[in-house]
Amino acid sequence: MPAGQDRTSKPHPAPGLPRRRVLRTGAGVVAGAATLPLLDACAATTSDGVGADGRVNIEMWHGQNEIGGKVIEGLAADFNRSQSRIRVNASGGGVVADAMLQKVTAALAAGAYPDIAYIFGSDLASIARSPKVVDLTGVMHDGDPPWNGFWPSVREAVTLHGKVRAAPSLLDSLAVACNTKLFQRAGIPLPKPGWTWPEFVATAKKLTDAGHGVFGTAWPGAGDEDTVWRLWPMIWDLGGDVIAPDGKSIGFADTGKRALETVAQLVADKSVYIDPKPGSEQMYQVFTSGRMGMVITGPWQLPNIVESKLPYDVVPMPTYSGKPLTISGPDTWTVFDNGKARSRAAVEFVRWLITPAQDVRWDIGGGSLPLSRQTEAESAWRRHSADTVGLPVFTKALETARVRPIHPAYPQISQATGQAVVSVLLGRASPAKAVRRCADKADAALLIPR
Repeated sequence: MPAGQDRTSKPHPAPGLPRRRVLRTGAGVVAGAATLPLLDACAATTSDGVGADGRVNIEMWHGQNEIGGKVIEGLAADFNRSQSRIRVNASGGGVVADAMLQKVTAALAAGAYPDIAYIFGSDLASIARSPKVVDLTGVMHDGDPPWNGFWPSVREAVTLHGKVRAAPSLLDSLAVACNTKLFQRAGIPLPKPGWTWPEFVATAKKLTDAGHGVFGTAWPGAGDEDTVWRLWPMIWDLGGDVIAPDGKSIGFADTGKRALETVAQLVADKSVYIDPKPGSEQMYQVFTSGRMGMVITGPWQLPNIVESKLPYDVVPMPTYSGKPLTISGPDTWTVFDNGKARSRAAVEFVRWLITPAQDVRWDIGGGSLPLSRQTEAESAWRRHSADTVGLPVFTKALETARVRPIHPAYPQISQATGQAVVSVLLGRASPAKAVRRCADKADAALLIPR
């Protein structure tokens, strides 16, 4: 999920997890933890997190909204009942996911931090600079499900400088939700896989009906991460990248201009609804009210669409090349070192949490996608996917999804890019001028030693 959206508050008024906004065994030895050393309750001391009953107590800050919070807290309760060596206290941490980086950073400075925290994938590079972040390389590579069972975007999102710095938590992708009634009214067939951005622009124009207040499509206009991450698949498909290979400048000076020209054409055609508020709630409300033909969104929005009873379908993202490509925004469970016993207990719980049997509950309850192919094969997920229109499209997109770079300068790059997109949406700058301004700010951020 985009980093500026809190499915806990960002775009999520839906019965889904925070996106980001979300943003989503057995007795004795817990499944998936058999290869971990058992915790020695007798030898531990209270200073290492062991209570009087010999159980190691660990704290998790999940940052989820009410619905997502109930899911993760229910899983933690099940884990606590499944064994007698570890007790997980799963709380929101007093903040929604959007504010978790700031909360954890302050907690690390004060020396009173949780054992596990929900950290956005785009924030991992910043938090991983702390020596208190536990290296999970060995645990994840030798775990269950196997490392290669996770989607490529998942593996990339938690790996920094060749080391696995967190466990995956929530997964999504982007596709296009279509109001089938408006398509039928306009006499337009639903797009098929392989459609292009020029076709998207033309379709949006045909769907637009100013007389009836109908927009062809929408774009977030707050300048936040929700505004930005829709642009990256366009840039990647054109051959660009967020950061140039030398690491000293942006990698989309040319391709960014071309991508923004597509956005500018939507503006010129008056076919795009621009949502000025963070969270994109207004944009989604226009869609679910039946006054928008297409909206680029993720699986977190499906519960709201279904609840609205809007006739809809989901199609893959358009591209310039015709080849499938989208973006995924995996978020993480980051583990912090509060001593050997607590660290080992936190790792054991996280490993249990991401195994298919638990992951599928988190995904279905929170509105996200399976972290691994093993979870995708779970019968519960197959039933859920078959019963939810459009969900298989989001899952299929994971095969070709890319992720934003795990780089400490990314927040500054995103901010500069968001300003560029907004300036084009509002007609304040040409695509070329907007990208030049973006490059000036983003390149300066990349030159700062870190």
